[in-house]
Amino acid sequence: MALDDVRLVTGLDIEPVIAPEEAITAAIAQHYSASIDLMDEAVKHAAGIELEVTEDRGEEISLDRLRTMVEEAPVVRVVSLMINQAVADGASDIHIEPQKRNVQIRNRVDGILRDVMTAPKAVQAGLVSRVKIMANLDIAERRVPQDGRIHVTVDNREFDLRVSTLPTVFGEKVVMRVLDQSSTRLGLNKLGFGPVMQDTWQQMITKPYGMIVVCGPTGSGKTTTLYSTLHRLNTVDKNILSVEDPVEYQLARVNQVQVNPRAGVTFASALRSFLRQDPDIIMVGEIRDRETAEIAIQASLTGHLVLSTVHTNDAPSATTRLVDMGIEPFLISSSIIGVLAQRLVRTICRNCHEAYHPPVEALHRLGVDPNEGEEVVFYRGKGCDRCKGSGYRGRLAVFELMTMTDSLREQVLRGASAAVIRTQAIQEGMRTLRDDGVIKVLEGITTVDELLRVVFVES
Repeated sequence: MALDDVRLVTGLDIEPVIAPEEAITAAIAQHYSASIDLMDEAVKHAAGIELEVTEDRGEEISLDRLRTMVEEAPVVRVVSLMINQAVADGASDIHIEPQKRNVQIRNRVDGILRDVMTAPKAVQAGLVSRVKIMANLDIAERRVPQDGRIHVTVDNREFDLRVSTLPTVFGEKVVMRVLDQSSTRLGLNKLGFGPVMQDTWQQMITKPYGMIVVCGPTGSGKTTTLYSTLHRLNTVDKNILSVEDPVEYQLARVNQVQVNPRAGVTFASALRSFLRQDPDIIMVGEIRDRETAEIAIQASLTGHLVLSTVHTNDAPSATTRLVDMGIEPFLISSSIIGVLAQRLVRTICRNCHEAYHPPVEALHRLGVDPNEGEEVVFYRGKGCDRCKGSGYRGRLAVFELMTMTDSLREQVLRGASAAVIRTQAIQEGMRTLRDDGVIKVLEGITTVDELLRVVFVES
């Protein structure tokens, strides 16, 4: 009877399919929220504006017409609603993706891309140009990538949107990185550190000199950890300097330098100048080459605390990566006082979490013996309106903190491989990414599936 009712109302043939409850809940939350309805309405108004658009190439509109379009209320409202929706969802990125016959808008929420809406092709030129004007970019230049920044205030919170445009065959693709300025004030206890590891980290960052490295792939939360650490260290008696590419967040009383290769400002040149600026603490956004690494290490050996990042998969690999860059092992062993590796995992939605008994295979995969102690209970999210049916809401880091002991320094001096250094560190009590993740699974913070998604777990 329900199928007949829908058939009569729509005038369409109905094809029944089976779908899990959480998928239906997520679809309802995605397509029928009030803000999405408002955006749909604004898009329809924007699409109704008379445009001179060819079928495939929306960029054929004249510059004068573009400038007029971007000031018209429907286009302005669409962009405003799009940004508000991203902030409400807690998105880290907004994607505007031109397709052949439409424009796809997606948000990255908790590390996962989600469709927000599909807009008509007619709004593409106005939408992209409005964002470019807000970011002080050249709307006449559509053939080369451009980068800019937008500062907005939503619900009394300040956000910086880092805008990047990229020419594609169907028009310019736009990605806006949403940077919440309040996230720099996150306490270290909110990042995901366990009590013991947090104490170790706090002791490490209060050392008067030495080098601390944070490592992990892009999007693993390294910047948030470094900024939260700087916020903890940022007192009136400290002179803190940072060189970044780009400067993502502004910190009061921290002297931040933006890398600008065209003007001759590189990581290495900025670091050389820092040493003549009477610094106490130096942050290097990323160590990419031998020259930057050498200057950073020399700074750490001459009485400064240096914080930096390296792209490696785990903590022990950071030392071998520096050796690969051409740094002498004795300099590495003398300067580095600790290495922190991290990944971000989605946390279970507290509104719809439920307990369940995992299969034995899952326990074995995580290295948990089902025959020891009490019966093991895991948790997962059923999916609700608050988490848009995903079962997850928010993210936390899983960490691997390697403190450089005398025995580890000896291994580095000998030119030991990352595997040997890792084995030695584990023998001395280092908790690996996998170990920290398993603890968070057992504590009901995240799920097995999420841990396996972001951390390689050997079976």
